[in-house]
Amino acid sequence: MSSVFSKALNSSIEVGRYIGKIEGDNEGPCVIFIAGIHGNEPSGVFALDDVFKKLEHEKANINGTIIGLAGNLWALERSERYHKKDLNRLWSIENIERLNSGKFIPKNEDEQQQQQELHAIIMELLGSKKGPFYFFDLHTTSSDTIPFIPVNDSLLNRKFTQQYPVPKILGIEEYLDGPILSYINELGYVSFGFESGQHDSKESIKNHIAFINLSLAFTYSFKQTEYDFKASFDNLKTIQQNVYEIYDRHCINPGVEFKMLPGFKNFQPIFKDTELAISNGEPISTDTNTTLFMPLYQAQGSDGFFLIREIHPFFLWLSSGLRKIKFDHILPLLPGVQWEDERKAVLKVNLRIARILTKQFLHLMGYRSRTTDSKWLIVKSREAASRYKEYRTPKQT
Repeated sequence: MSSVFSKALNSSIEVGRYIGKIEGDNEGPCVIFIAGIHGNEPSGVFALDDVFKKLEHEKANINGTIIGLAGNLWALERSERYHKKDLNRLWSIENIERLNSGKFIPKNEDEQQQQQELHAIIMELLGSKKGPFYFFDLHTTSSDTIPFIPVNDSLLNRKFTQQYPVPKILGIEEYLDGPILSYINELGYVSFGFESGQHDSKESIKNHIAFINLSLAFTYSFKQTEYDFKASFDNLKTIQQNVYEIYDRHCINPGVEFKMLPGFKNFQPIFKDTELAISNGEPISTDTNTTLFMPLYQAQGSDGFFLIREIHPFFLWLSSGLRKIKFDHILPLLPGVQWEDERKAVLKVNLRIARILTKQFLHLMGYRSRTTDSKWLIVKSREAASRYKEYRTPKQT
């Protein structure tokens, strides 16, 4: 067991890897919440502890299985984001292959052991439960913010997240290497994050509780009429409910001294030439009017800030239609474009052709993860892996 402290509540709780687990009497989904994958974000841990205690006390009529997992117990106990490596950047293809092969041997009890234990639990659940599976990763931010949902851009994710009355942010997978939910998304399951507010705010815990309750209702883990659905919905409802995409990220390279200037907030409109931060003594300014996203106000982390823009509903509709008819399957007919393998989920685009197939066009097709070598642009879509048949809306029990 690990002791987890909340500055917001000025109290501690003892948790193990399983914060809670409830096996319902009826068939239903397997819903997995992950909290505290960053050790300086205890809000989700306290929220899950609260919800599970309430469900168990009230003997709620549960469909399927509800599970709450603690992420980085080592870091949670020390109130640190991580020790040596960010646990939410370790879920790369290479690391997963090592874990699946059984050849991965953790050297210590920090991030390597945490990942091994989480991976084993996820694999056991996927192998033993019927599903459908839903994965939710609970987070907070270092800056003040309204609640929002960062989501990998698949139609399954989009459809499910439309139910929440908060802003949605697409495209984060294009800028982060190795998040746990990107790995789960590539297995075809519904999975996305929820950012509830600032790390040490009481409101963040309240927002997390509301999100958990809504998620259990939306997955039909219980009937909306049996729980205080309206109060949770109204608690999260924000003025901004638009869909945005990330189009730029300021990366903090190793050895660089970075400091965000004070006073910035998430979703803050920024005018051209606004000075945002100091990097190695030099000011960083914007070159256009934009919207600031997740400015860094903590010691650890390599993401200085992001820039976002709103996506017009027409383009969301258009991209949905193009993906449903698999319009991307005609792209390999173009010279210099080919599939990387038989799964038809990864395109290799010659860099000369990539000048024609713009980033925005590829986004419409669902291709967001990008790597580049000397000749090819390699882009990945999660639509081919999506398990649409497993997520047909069930009747409420």
